[in-house]
Amino acid sequence: MKFQSKILFLLSFVLFAGINANAQGLTVGNLLCEYKKRPVGVDVPKPILNWQIKSSKRNVMQGAYRILVADDSLLLAKNTGNIWDTKKVTSDGSIQIRYSGKTLLPAKNYFWKVMVWDKTGGVSSWSKISAWQTGLFVKDDWKKAQWIGYEKLPESEIIVPAQPELGDLGTKGKNNILPLLRKEVVVKKQVKKATVFISGLGHFELSLNGTKVGDHFLDPGWTKYDKHAQYVAFDITKQIKSGSNAFGVMLGNGFYYVLSERYRKLTGAFGYPKMICRIAFEYNDGSTEDVVSDNSWKTIAGPITFSSIYGGEDYDANLLPIGWDTPRFDDKAWRNAAVVGGPEKLDVQAQEPLKLFNNFKAVKITQPKPGLWVYDFGQNASGIPFINVKGLKGKTIKLIPGELLASDGTVTQNAIGSPVFFNYTLNGAETESWQPKFMYYGFRYLQIEGAVPVNENNGNKLPVVLQSKLIHTRNAAPTIGTFTSSNILFNKTFDLIDWAIKSNMASVFTDCPHREKLGWLEEAHLVGSSIRYTYDIATLSKKVISDMRMSQTADGLIPDIAPEYSQFGGGFRDSPEWGSNGIILPWYVYQWYGDKQVLEENYDMMSRYINYLGTKANNNILTHGLGDWYDIGPKTPGVSQLTPKGVTATAIYYYDLTILAKIARALGKPDDEKKYEALGLKVKSAFNKKFFYSETNQYATGSQTANAMALYMNLTEPDRKQAVLDNLIKDLKKRDNSLTSGDIGYRYLLRALDDAGRSDVIFDMNSRSDVPGYGYQIARGATALTESWQANNDASNNHFMLGHLMEWFYSGLAGIRADENDVASGNIEIRPEPVGDVTFVKASYNSPRGLISVNWKKEKGVFNIDIEIPANSKATLYLPANESSKVFESGTSITTNKAIKYSGYKSGKKIFQVGSGNYHFQIK
Repeated sequence: MKFQSKILFLLSFVLFAGINANAQGLTVGNLLCEYKKRPVGVDVPKPILNWQIKSSKRNVMQGAYRILVADDSLLLAKNTGNIWDTKKVTSDGSIQIRYSGKTLLPAKNYFWKVMVWDKTGGVSSWSKISAWQTGLFVKDDWKKAQWIGYEKLPESEIIVPAQPELGDLGTKGKNNILPLLRKEVVVKKQVKKATVFISGLGHFELSLNGTKVGDHFLDPGWTKYDKHAQYVAFDITKQIKSGSNAFGVMLGNGFYYVLSERYRKLTGAFGYPKMICRIAFEYNDGSTEDVVSDNSWKTIAGPITFSSIYGGEDYDANLLPIGWDTPRFDDKAWRNAAVVGGPEKLDVQAQEPLKLFNNFKAVKITQPKPGLWVYDFGQNASGIPFINVKGLKGKTIKLIPGELLASDGTVTQNAIGSPVFFNYTLNGAETESWQPKFMYYGFRYLQIEGAVPVNENNGNKLPVVLQSKLIHTRNAAPTIGTFTSSNILFNKTFDLIDWAIKSNMASVFTDCPHREKLGWLEEAHLVGSSIRYTYDIATLSKKVISDMRMSQTADGLIPDIAPEYSQFGGGFRDSPEWGSNGIILPWYVYQWYGDKQVLEENYDMMSRYINYLGTKANNNILTHGLGDWYDIGPKTPGVSQLTPKGVTATAIYYYDLTILAKIARALGKPDDEKKYEALGLKVKSAFNKKFFYSETNQYATGSQTANAMALYMNLTEPDRKQAVLDNLIKDLKKRDNSLTSGDIGYRYLLRALDDAGRSDVIFDMNSRSDVPGYGYQIARGATALTESWQANNDASNNHFMLGHLMEWFYSGLAGIRADENDVASGNIEIRPEPVGDVTFVKASYNSPRGLISVNWKKEKGVFNIDIEIPANSKATLYLPANESSKVFESGTSITTNKAIKYSGYKSGKKIFQVGSGNYHFQIK
């Protein structure tokens, strides 16, 4: 009887818990491992786990959690975690939870789920089961796989580092073979799981039984190939069939081998294209089998006859062996693959891959000259051309992409490197389609030669273009933010910046998708704050940080680009505003995502760089670099014109030191914290002594950049801040609200004004189209943000370095901001700025803890705002009002709502403290 009583008690407890969970509406979802849902190839021995909590209640904070991890989903369904069971852990942590169970094995599936308790005793049900698959942790996990290719590049012809010049360098006319490689594998047992781990340099495309594996483009990501490369893991269980299976690999050059033909920013050669792979089989009977790359693979020259990441791609459809990647293909005439060397270190491609997204069809087709047809796709974007054609075997079609048209209506590449083109040679099939595999470009227009559009006169019997498209490609970082407003120009500006961001998110943050395609580092920290509201760039940011670590020199320099394929001269290699990304970006990643490990892993890099800057300083002042690149001055844009280089370089140096002191504190390094604080005070004193004019309350030349950076970085003494701010605004007003700041200064101009509550000035500066700026670019026909404020034709017309206003759309107009000491949106500020003629704003941002949204509207003297704060977060609301204004929440006077704390009135805003939940405020 006692036993039965216990059973009844337990059953009633479980039933009560279920009812309690229902009553609370508490659920757990969006389970992430290493920032991804159900990732394949996690090669971190102790991965981080995140989840989000939802509840129909307000003021919900997590009080505890329990995680179960099992190597069999059936065990997990029975609430058994044979790999890790945390039991009930008292903690409000829902992000950055480090796995601490049994040692993880390579190439193995692990399943996990979570339940949570809130601080009032409510309990959730278990989350849905999620999973991750481990990658390959050490070299032995590759099971003796070898790098293989068609041939080996002689050591004498290696060009590392690449040369930033357009000379021959011995590669012209010596086009490397871009091979096909294949292997047949016979499967005789029932497959439980099959995974392929593969890297192909510069890029690869994998097929299985005639079908492409995955939906990635330009795998793997760009790295310092002399130090390491990335591999990609694919779950191929569903594609494997009983009997014979054929694996096919096509290789391209990428940055691994850059030819000195056609246009290129640099010429370099790490080696000829190559690949390495392990195909891991796990059978239902418990046995395993591995197939690896070795000289038993067969290879032949492929149909791509030219491939350059800069210059284009040529494809001869007659050279593609039909059925080469399908079973029972006769490959007797193929040679055995050559075993070649390759990077010793292989890391999984942890950042999101590139993928293909929008398809743009031509909105207009013109014939500016006989034999030339120009397709206008209406949008300047990173992408590849697609053609569907029919014609005679052996005919070649030439495709020339470009951003702009010359005065005669033809495509011009004057500002973005020339010549760049694609050639496609037909095989004479009834219809045939083609798109490049290993090269992309930034373009809006496509000039087609050697063919005619369908339904046009074709007396010369040229190939007929049935269809042509621009297929947009970018990093597949998830979209997590939205913004719209009543201001049409602001909405167009948002799209303008967004297209530049999308076009420059590859496996690094590029400056432009055509002329350079290099990871210029200043953009990652300056525009990164704009990007992270709209896209989840956690994994891409960590990839950039890894690139900097790999590119740092022995003396501590972090060069302006990473990976550093070529060593440029002067400020183009050593500019503090660029190299300081090595300190600023890890700190921002910690602030945005709560990733403390990124600080630990890169502390040595940061310390070495700050020491390097110390060796370049003269009496704590830095004067080298590019300064406020592309500011608006009397000359052609380029190196800073209005602001001395010493101002931006030394201000960034001070900013680095303040950040490093905070990092040292976070990592429990008090001696380092004191050291960096002390040096920071010296730099601040030197900066003000050299650049501040007390009689005028101006810095240096009094430029917008000089005053703004001093304000934002707290270089200005408190009693002088208002006067410097007044001078900053005065400069804008005397220029009729026209900006002058460039690449470095403009972000700090916006931040200084926003932090001071002067979004009205930001509105005035950006709500016009008659002076250089966003509106001016749009008025001149730009569809993506341009390199120069003036949208000059001799500069890139798809460049995201000036995209800082997107941050203000979210943080200023919508008011979604982080508290000064916030980590990963645990303490949020909502501070909307209803300025100018803006009557409504809708914005949302899916933070690490959940969705934050703001929807405000001004109508007939009433301010309405709907706010959503995620569970496990708190918020301070700064709502625009008069001291005498009446505030209602969900139709009830705020004075009767005990769950909302009134904190006072300041600078035209009533301040409230709230917990999680949905709120509707009305201010009359």
